[in-house]
Amino acid sequence: MMKATAGPRLLVVHTSSNNKTANGGMAPTSPAPSSVPFLLGSSRCLGLVVFLALFTCVSLLTVFSTARASVGAAYQATLLRVGGGASSGGGAGGGAEKVGLPGHVFEALVQYAAAAGNSTKTSMPEGDVRAIASVLRRRAPCSLLVFGLGAETPLWRALNHGGRTVFLDENPYYVEHLEGAHPGLEAYDVAYATAVRDMPDLVAAAAAAQAKECRPVQNLLFSDCRLAINDLPNQLYDVAWDVILVDGPRGYTEGSPGRMAAIYSAAVMARTKGVVTEVLVHDFEREVESTCAREFLCEENRVAGTTTPSLGHYLVRGGDAANRDAFCGPPPRAQNAP
Repeated sequence: MMKATAGPRLLVVHTSSNNKTANGGMAPTSPAPSSVPFLLGSSRCLGLVVFLALFTCVSLLTVFSTARASVGAAYQATLLRVGGGASSGGGAGGGAEKVGLPGHVFEALVQYAAAAGNSTKTSMPEGDVRAIASVLRRRAPCSLLVFGLGAETPLWRALNHGGRTVFLDENPYYVEHLEGAHPGLEAYDVAYATAVRDMPDLVAAAAAAQAKECRPVQNLLFSDCRLAINDLPNQLYDVAWDVILVDGPRGYTEGSPGRMAAIYSAAVMARTKGVVTEVLVHDFEREVESTCAREFLCEENRVAGTTTPSLGHYLVRGGDAANRDAFCGPPPRAQNAP
């Protein structure tokens, strides 16, 4: 009979990766139970990192967009203050405050245009550019009507930033060309029925017919005066123009249209719809321009401060201050009576 072994017993468990199955094959290996939570935790951490990164990007974009909008609003407010200070209040924007060019931009444009005028024969002389710019500095943004297209067309449009600038020219092909070269340019072609050689007869006929066809205050659209321009778009006759620049049509040959009709029509527009209209006549040293300005814009309205040998500057009052019987001279007493 065997005796039980006395003392403690030791149980040894041997683990091996080469465990065999009951049929002697190798048992399939699988991840240790502790590795499964690790993999799940890694996936969650990666998702959290991606979410935080996207959230950070969206937050930064929102901050930058808000800051940009604030800067843009501040800049627009600055332009409004600059434009509002220079505005005459009677032009293109009704009762709304209008946006004009910042002063340093205005100066830079004039400086470059003046330099071009000194270097080319096709550009306006520097003195005339600066004289016209000084008027626009006070009145812009405003309603600006320009007879004639030329090298300074982009300049006048730019200096009147925020206002309305309309150009009239006798050459429909040139109008079309500049409209294509300067998108947004408002220009119309005008058919003139006059010639420089006919200037004395036209002016004499207008003076004789002032009480009837060629009145100083009338609707040009329905005028029978030979000097009246009445083929413009109808809405242009209803505008109270703040500034009118006569730099066209051609007037340097006997057969050219001349500027008789342009100066006459500008004088009527200023008196009929305007309150205080500044009329500028370029090439003032020529006979047609100086004679017609004297007849229809009048010496008592001439402004000496911005006049050069080749630029006439007139301040024409309309409405109740206009003389309805004659272009020059004070209104009759009855019109001034309360």
